[in-house]
Amino acid sequence: MESTAVNTDLRVKVTNKQILGIALPITLAILIPQINMLTNSIFLGWYDVNALGDAGITGVFYLIFAVAGHGLNNAIQTVFSRHAGSGNTGAFKTIFAQGIRISLQFAIIGIAFTFLIAPFILQAVADTAAYPKEISFLRIRILGLPFLYLFLTGNAFLVASLNSRYLMIGFICEAAVNIILDYLLIEGRFGFPRMGFNGAAVASVAAEIVGAIVVLIVLIKTGLKNKYGLMHNLAYNKTLSKAIIKVSAPLVMQYVISVTTWLIFFFLIESRHEVISKAVSNVMRNIFGLGGVFVWAFASTSNVVVSNLMGQGKEEKVLPAITKIMLWSMLFCGIMVALLNLFPQVFFSLFGQDEAFAKAGIPVARSVSLGMLCMSVANIWLNGVTGTGKTKINLIIEIVAITTYLIYTWVFMKVHYISLAMAWSNEIIYWTTIFIMAFSFLKSGRWKTK
Repeated sequence: MESTAVNTDLRVKVTNKQILGIALPITLAILIPQINMLTNSIFLGWYDVNALGDAGITGVFYLIFAVAGHGLNNAIQTVFSRHAGSGNTGAFKTIFAQGIRISLQFAIIGIAFTFLIAPFILQAVADTAAYPKEISFLRIRILGLPFLYLFLTGNAFLVASLNSRYLMIGFICEAAVNIILDYLLIEGRFGFPRMGFNGAAVASVAAEIVGAIVVLIVLIKTGLKNKYGLMHNLAYNKTLSKAIIKVSAPLVMQYVISVTTWLIFFFLIESRHEVISKAVSNVMRNIFGLGGVFVWAFASTSNVVVSNLMGQGKEEKVLPAITKIMLWSMLFCGIMVALLNLFPQVFFSLFGQDEAFAKAGIPVARSVSLGMLCMSVANIWLNGVTGTGKTKINLIIEIVAITTYLIYTWVFMKVHYISLAMAWSNEIIYWTTIFIMAFSFLKSGRWKTK
């Protein structure tokens, strides 16, 4: 890592090479936390099938706050990219400082909510036997939130400044810590305490602390910190703080609503009191995360490219750019889905369960695969909307899609339950609704500046 590697021209040109140059490092960066979650589930699956099922509820609960951070991250990234496209990189240091301030405030709110309000919610809806373990896990797990948000803020800067190749360094270090501590703490190996379910929480928090430290080291060692004057002044800036909050508020609400609905889905699964359904659904959550890494990477690329092009004043290139990024997303996601469906037994065997577990899971995996293919198209267009800065439209799209999702889920989970695979087909409905609305909005041209 040398300062000579720092980019000076931050205007995107939307070539295939540049799209892949932005997206593939982000893919690796997104892949690592998914590997962390998968590793947690694998170790917990070998430890106890009940722990594997409980990890679904706690994982989705924490995911609510994690995706709120991603919503904030996307907003900061959008503001960075708009200034990068216009050539105003001098604002980077102030945007970065406000991003850190806002991120830490969000994290404090998340921790307070988990300790003060979450127990009442979980106690009312969670399985009575599982509640003590789940709330104990969450009170440990949530302590990693400030470090996760700082980590994401650093990553937002790296992506917007076209230095996404450095992302993988922090994520690799984070994954290594998580995997090692999962191995040591869940079962209590080499003299470490046998912490079981809580061991996964401690491992994840430690990994997020390491991730935040490493991204700071990357910014220093690459020369990016000094080049853009990052962290020299963390004073409050009203103008840029308002800009970030204006873009981020609808995004954070969009992400939180989306994952909260997923939490409701998991509660509905838990209400059936079927251990294997809970465990299979947690595995599906991992499949969606692992298989969707390329989609989320190209979605982030769509956000950056659209915002950068608008900063350059080249709005006529936005729709062709989104289409090109979408095709890459479909290709890579299709490869992941094909591998999953060709070798499902190999994947399910990782969790230490019997053949009945794989037999129950394979039809659900087929359903989830179709949902992922829909996501590979819809998410690119949705993040194209984000890149225009019209994040209120994102929120409207999310509300309509979630309403449709909830109605469909309620019908096929409570009113007319057919199978778990049918219940998981709600993802197809959700992403199809998002695509129709996002595509229609962008084609209308109502996002263009006057």
